[in-house]
Amino acid sequence: MTHFGALRTPRNIIFGKGQRGSLGKAAKSLGSRAFICTDTRLSAERDFIAMMDDLKSNGVAVHIYDQTIAELPLSCLDDCVASGKKFGPDIVIGIGGGSCMDIAKAAAVMLTHGGNIRDYYGEFKVPGPVLPLISIPTTSGTGSEVTPVAVLGDPERTMKVGIASPHIISHTAICDPELTYTCPPGLTAISGSDALTHAIEAFTAIRRPATPQLVHEHVFIGKNLLSDHHALFAIELISRSLARACRQGDDEAARDDLMLGALSAGLAFGTAGTAAAHAIQYPVGALTHTPHGTGVALLMPYVMDFNRSACVPEFAQIALAMGIQRAGKSDDQLSVAAIEKVAALFAEIGLPKTLAELGLPSDKLDWTAEQSFTAQRLVKNNPKPLDVEKLAIIVKAAFGGHLMSSDA
Repeated sequence: MTHFGALRTPRNIIFGKGQRGSLGKAAKSLGSRAFICTDTRLSAERDFIAMMDDLKSNGVAVHIYDQTIAELPLSCLDDCVASGKKFGPDIVIGIGGGSCMDIAKAAAVMLTHGGNIRDYYGEFKVPGPVLPLISIPTTSGTGSEVTPVAVLGDPERTMKVGIASPHIISHTAICDPELTYTCPPGLTAISGSDALTHAIEAFTAIRRPATPQLVHEHVFIGKNLLSDHHALFAIELISRSLARACRQGDDEAARDDLMLGALSAGLAFGTAGTAAAHAIQYPVGALTHTPHGTGVALLMPYVMDFNRSACVPEFAQIALAMGIQRAGKSDDQLSVAAIEKVAALFAEIGLPKTLAELGLPSDKLDWTAEQSFTAQRLVKNNPKPLDVEKLAIIVKAAFGGHLMSSDA
């Protein structure tokens, strides 16, 4: 096979304990007026206040929007943009979980290009560069600090929608695992399992022909040499650290591994993309009002089960990365073991196992499949072709808790 690889990444990625202290100088190199997007809890924390002081000591004026709401309703974005316009920033900084970083991306688009945010839904709709972005995650999950996508909740649509453009990749990502040490077990579980699904779906995404036009035709181009490297590294790190970080939040080695894993998963799916688990979660999340990470993690073993025949070698590599010993096992046997290992890990950290348990109504299964199919940027990335009927197979298996691999 001819080698082909591509990565869409920030210009600067800074990882390590204490690296939040690099924010002031990083921002100073980009501008002098920083618009900060965060939430009310974080804005009162000592580390956040210290970062604001660092900005000011470097001559950067600060204006804080701290009303970010999870799942990002458009009303929240409207308030954020209005606040930013009054200030007139030349840098936008997102500090927090995925919603805080996503609102910073969307605000940067609106503050630069104006118009209606709906003009930018989909792929390659942002017409040019936006205000420089700095992203600082405080959870180990979404990978938004390094990805070209922002997800919003539009009240006119049943599901969340995405803006996907290389122009909204952060200029600088600062990933300091110390910011996650106080993250509670439940949020650690949800965000960490989200990161693992990013890595698995990136590693098993469709492999498209490596034409010179590929990176210009798709924001998420599918599986490739460079995304694979980061995806496998993420799977190894997250699978060995997630349960430990949930059990003992002050396990610094586990916290460090988990944040590095989430970062690596973001680098993988930020180029390769995700697939069916994420497509199905959109309507599931809309109906059940449950966290994104919970939904994609619950769905992941069932999606893997459906995809296994198209991904046996990849699933075998996933099994080995998760610490399963080959010990004479065939790739086929390892591929089944990978699904079982993923399901067992998510069960260990207390995530629900079925869509019924999550609260999805039994009369909404076909509707869920139909709505999933509308998320074409995700559906087209799946390693096995999907239509509404095949999505319904996955939805119904996940509702009833039936894994074919467990019968193998």
